Amino acid sequence: MTAALPFTLLPGTLPDRLPGLLAERALRHPQAPALRENGRDIGYGELWQTVRETAAQLAALGVRPGDRVAVVGENALAQVCLVFAAGLCDAWIVCVNARLAPREVDGILDHCSARVAFYTDDVSPEAAAHGARHGAAHVAGPALVGNWLAGPLNHAARPEPVYADGARQCAALLYTSGTTGRPKGVMLSHRSLLYVAAVSATLRRLVPGDRACGVLPLSHVYGLASVLLGTLHAGACLHLVPRFTPAGLLGMLRNDGITILQGVPALYARLLDAAGGPVASTLRFIYAGGSPLTPALKARVEAAFGLPLHNGYGMTETAPTICQTNLDAPRADTSVGQPIPGVDTRIAGGAGEGELWVRGPNVMLGYYRDAAQTAAVLAPDGWLSTGDVARRAADGALFIVGRTRELIVRSGFNVYPLEVETLLNAHPRVAQAAVVGRAAPGGNGDEEVIAFVEPRGAADGALPDALAGWLAGQLAPYKVPARVVVLEALPAGATGKVLKAALRDIAAALDDGPVSRAPAS
Repeated sequence: MTAALPFTLLPGTLPDRLPGLLAERALRHPQAPALRENGRDIGYGELWQTVRETAAQLAALGVRPGDRVAVVGENALAQVCLVFAAGLCDAWIVCVNARLAPREVDGILDHCSARVAFYTDDVSPEAAAHGARHGAAHVAGPALVGNWLAGPLNHAARPEPVYADGARQCAALLYTSGTTGRPKGVMLSHRSLLYVAAVSATLRRLVPGDRACGVLPLSHVYGLASVLLGTLHAGACLHLVPRFTPAGLLGMLRNDGITILQGVPALYARLLDAAGGPVASTLRFIYAGGSPLTPALKARVEAAFGLPLHNGYGMTETAPTICQTNLDAPRADTSVGQPIPGVDTRIAGGAGEGELWVRGPNVMLGYYRDAAQTAAVLAPDGWLSTGDVARRAADGALFIVGRTRELIVRSGFNVYPLEVETLLNAHPRVAQAAVVGRAAPGGNGDEEVIAFVEPRGAADGALPDALAGWLAGQLAPYKVPARVVVLEALPAGATGKVLKAALRDIAAALDDGPVSRAPAS
């Protein structure tokens, strides 16, 4: 194990529930800006009043303590209000990315048995389309929000137990694709989210005058805990961005007084490509996380911004932060830094490199309705298996060097091969399929999804495009393979098991076209 970064969060300094964070700021500084949306600042007092009105409306709709309240959307005031209002009702918020495919959204809503679902149709046409499919209708909301697009009440939903202790009470249920091929619902407590928010704000030295860029989706734990809750914990202002575009973000950095930017490496790569040179801004702090950071991209970003690019590491199951680099000691390498305060880490095997295990107040309660998967990664003494391979440097900093599971990280989002393989194997023209990842062109630390298929019967040159188009209708865009490669037979061992190591070698040797039919082998 290793010591954490120098900072102590005293017991009793955190509220029991997420809304307590907002209530305290509203009481002390009601006029201070909390959010900025569509060119307008929204004060802490005004936001808190709207959250209370939202909670009253949830109760009037029939939401009970222990119920799940879903919001299918993209970053918006309405989503922020629902996050805190659910906490006031002791319900669980279930944030769902509106850009998931219908099959994926429906699977999440069915699994969590949401009492009611809301859709941020004012900022997301995809959310509006999901709402239309589910029979949602507009109802009057708080004055600051306007109309909600809300689905019908789910009378079959049953509330879960409610606990007074914020460390036991679930606040958010966030879904991450699992190695079993179906999404897993990660239960994060009020205390885990608040802990990460407090540590994030403190280690980054956020102050009320800061203006943070809210471009990371609130449906992702990075955007929810570190960006939204961390910013509000510090009394700073978060500029809500429904979806990222390089031109839009460049305009914000040049004109809106943004001082804090957090993003995945792929975001920085696209931003630099659009800028074409140095980026003039009011930024004082930039941070990357969510996927591996390469030395080349780190150097490019630091040259363009004239600032050190800090790095970190986490996962949905740890709300999310495990490690981050020290603000006072920027690193020249791509280490993810040291564990945050209060979080212990150990490397299995004790040989200096191996699977990373973590324990601390940030660790999840478990996977919802999945005791077997929970037991597979979470030990009774609180240690969590990350599934990632880490190496510890002499100064205690960690380097993530690989994965024990076949996770592909695409633009900061997790893609598990089995989910894509299951769909491909269901296609009538596919005998069997295997999916691997490879480094994306550009050296930005991003990965591509590469699918290999063994055809059923004779294959023609149109099959790769047909399969890619078929998958596009059933998967979120980041999960759709960049390449679909047809082989006469997938390489297999004596037992018939597909040899994915051989497929990774083939994938690495492919050119950079979008889809292809590889020479038969």
